[in-house]
Order: sequence, then structure tokens, then C-alpha cells
Amino acid sequence: MVNPVWVGTLMFGRVPIGVRLYSARERRGPVLHQFERGTADRIRYVRVNERTGEEVASEDVVRGARTGPEDEYVVLEPEELDEILPHGSRTMGLTGFLSQGAVDALWYASTYYVAPRAAADAKPYQLLYTALEQTRRMGVATVVLRDREYPVLVEPNRGVLSASTLWWPDEVREPDDVMPPVAHAALTKSELELARELVGALSAEWDPRDYEDSYGRRLTELVRAKAKGSTFTHRPEQAAPPEEAAGLDEALRRSLPAQRGKGTRSRAARAQPRVRGTRVERRPEGRVTKRELLQRASELDVPGRSKMSRDELEEAVGLAGVDGHRS
Repeated sequence: MVNPVWVGTLMFGRVPIGVRLYSARERRGPVLHQFERGTADRIRYVRVNERTGEEVASEDVVRGARTGPEDEYVVLEPEELDEILPHGSRTMGLTGFLSQGAVDALWYASTYYVAPRAAADAKPYQLLYTALEQTRRMGVATVVLRDREYPVLVEPNRGVLSASTLWWPDEVREPDDVMPPVAHAALTKSELELARELVGALSAEWDPRDYEDSYGRRLTELVRAKAKGSTFTHRPEQAAPPEEAAGLDEALRRSLPAQRGKGTRSRAARAQPRVRGTRVERRPEGRVTKRELLQRASELDVPGRSKMSRDELEEAVGLAGVDGHRS
């Protein structure tokens, strides 16, 4: 279990629900620290007075804000900041309900799981969850987290309520504010038809298990190898250089799967991997996905499969397949 990031009350109309917020995400993989080369001495950062160079104790640090073009600041004491926090900063009051999917992903900042704070909160919590799930709605509120106020969306997610903080309208940039205008280009009918066909041919259902943090995996392997006094060598696959295409139409045609128009098997059927001997046969379209390997590993009851990388799964499935064939 982890510590909650916020404890307070979620107001559903006049129904109070005591809740705790827990971070729904965490970064994985080795944490890289800084050292002085040739030593085991960590590099640390300290608070120093930029004029004197002397270290400053944390209790002597206050905040300030620039008020002019030069070094003009006002100092803000902690009690002054506490006084201007929104009334009821330990309360999230639902002020309205939106249709699910009404808020674009661009607005989402961080997401937290919401848990009932005590046994007495379980029933109103379940009532709100069920009402939102059945009406396909999400509640809108505001919350104060780490001295900042955020808009927040409360919605059913993975069997529990989640609370997602949002950016304020003046914090979301317009494309014209950060990039040059995109020039208008006329599209031909054939180009658009081929583009739609390519999108359709490569359409898939979202499953996060199909994706892998390959850099994080290699970094972990590198750290483990050096800890054992050995070496780790990464040899990236060399992609074939793209062939020159005579125009956009030709490039789109070459992008389409090789099976276009051949045979009667469905795309889903062609995607299924087959195990023979010690290896997993790859589909003509490319590599077997991690999701497919996980499914096969589950059928073969491969231990520890949920924590394996894609390459580890492929090896384990191959070994399990040949062991099953021998038995």
C-alpha cells in the first residue's frame, strides 16, 4: 500500500463521502543518480544564498514572486499563502456532470484513484460509482493539491472512482501560439482513398500490453550486467532503407500490408501466432505482439509471465511449447 496524496470529503449533492486519493501511476525502471567521476561520491543539491554562497536552512526559506522587469520581488509568508486557499480546501464538491468522453485528452494532467476513507463511506461511494457508471457521466469539481487548485473530473475507472486533475483554460496553448501555421495542401481522391485503406488495414483495438518500454528494459539489463562485473551490448535491428516511391500514391500503396486482396482469411485470423517446436512463428505482417504472447503463455501456464518482457515471453513460450510437445 502507498500513502494517499490527499484526504478529504467528496460532496455528491448534500451527501458527504470521506475519500482518499492515491496516485494511479508511477515511473518504473532504474533511478539514475549523479556521482563525481572516479569516486562513489553522490552529487547533492543544497539551498544556497546566491549572493553569499552560504547554505540556507529550510525553515528560513520563504517564497516570493517577481513584480517588475528587474529584480523586484514581494515575499510571501506561509501563513499568507494559507489564508488565500479556497474555502473548504479539503472538500471536492461536484458541481455538474458531463458525458463520458466530453473532455479531450489534451486537458488531462494527473489521475488518482479515489478510495472511501472509512467503512461508513463505502455505501455513498458505491452509490456515486454506480450512478456515474449507469448514466455514463463524470462529475466536475475543483481540488487543492500541493498548494494549487485544479479542475477535476471524477469518473468510474477499473472498478473504482478516479479523479483526474485538468489544466486551466489559460494553461492550454493554441497551436498558433507555439508553431508556424500549417499550409493548406489539396488532396486527390486517390490519395485520400489509399490513406483511408491504410488506416483500415492497420486498425487495432487498444491494449497497453501490446507496447513495451524497450529502453527501460535495456537500461535495467545494463545496470544488472555492470553490477555483476559483466558487459551488456545492444545491437539494434537494422531497418531496411525505404525504397524511393514515385509520389504519394505509390508510397501509400507500398505501405499497405502484403496480403491486400489475397485469400479469404480475416485480418484477425492472419494475426494469430502459431507455436511449432522451440519458436513462435511470426506472422507475415511482422512480429507477434506481446498481447498474443501473453495469451499463449497463459494457455501454457508459464510462471511469472505477467512480469516478462516481450522477448522473454517469446523465449518462455517457445520452451514451454517444446516441453509440452515432448510430453
